[in-house]
Amino acid sequence: MKLYRIATIPGDGIGKEVIPAGQQVLQALANSSGAFGLEFENFGWGGDWYRAHGVMMPADGLDALRGKDAILFGSAGDPQIPDHVTLWGLRLKICQGFDQYANVRPTRILPGIDAPLKRCRPQDLDWVIVRENSEGEYAGVGGRAHQGHPIEVATDVSIMTRVGVERIMRFAFRLAAARPRKQLTVVTKSNAQRHAMVMWDEIAAQVASEFPDVKWDKELVDAMTARMVNRPASIDTVVATNLHADVLSDLAAALAGSLGIAPTGNIDPERRYPSMFEPIHGSAFDIMGLGLANPVGTFWSCVMLLQHLGEDAAAARLMAAIEAVTADTALHTRDLGGRATTAQVTAAVCSHLGH
Repeated sequence: MKLYRIATIPGDGIGKEVIPAGQQVLQALANSSGAFGLEFENFGWGGDWYRAHGVMMPADGLDALRGKDAILFGSAGDPQIPDHVTLWGLRLKICQGFDQYANVRPTRILPGIDAPLKRCRPQDLDWVIVRENSEGEYAGVGGRAHQGHPIEVATDVSIMTRVGVERIMRFAFRLAAARPRKQLTVVTKSNAQRHAMVMWDEIAAQVASEFPDVKWDKELVDAMTARMVNRPASIDTVVATNLHADVLSDLAAALAGSLGIAPTGNIDPERRYPSMFEPIHGSAFDIMGLGLANPVGTFWSCVMLLQHLGEDAAAARLMAAIEAVTADTALHTRDLGGRATTAQVTAAVCSHLGH
């Protein structure tokens, strides 16, 4: 029997509630399948660690994770700590340290969920957004000078490399080719950003020649927001820069009903390092400790984790259990207009897995 070693990093806020729920569901799935086992190790990094040690994670933290098969991550964000400290000190330190350059965000309207686009059928909104996850607008290149003076200056430089753009384009085209519609939209802003984004467009066209079966088009990012709202059925797979995809994927989650249901995977496609899976909803300190957090985004992230490990049958079972639970409106959490608790949704999913 295969044994997978999973690192859990709850992080901050409701991450401390949904990640244990995810672990509970994964364990229930492993127990019922008998095909594989799971060994979890929890790492208490985040805001509390920062208050105790002055850093979000230890300097040798990546070494502790390196031998794991996957990472299940909660959230990074604490109202007492500047956001750039929490993000760069934990999540981005892992993503960049392990070169998890492909951020993958599937979006669907799950059964039972009342999505805001009233003319949109569930089959019209079935997308995967691929986000370049290692450079671009979040490369971390820049600085500040003359702070506190009238001549103060601050820069954030978007860095795009040929190797970085080629590999994310190739990943996105390969993913689109594996989906039924074989369709990819390349999001750009090359009308205004005339250097890096023009290179982005040129590389997209070059890589497209390797995938003749994929129908592809190009869309300016501002026009893409309107297209997502007005013509959702025209979209299937999407690839965009670090910043553009960050914004578009949150819009996608909202259009599908709630950020609380949305998953993501930070993937190292070459499998040199462990990949990391997480819900996109953030730390949500306003509901922390109230039992109101929606764990569905974490459970769907667990589906992606299992798929990455090659446990496709287990992933399909978990996705079916998730859909059975969302179909029951009595099991909707507050973000979906219901009154169910985190524990009730978790118990319901575990019950379905036990059948």
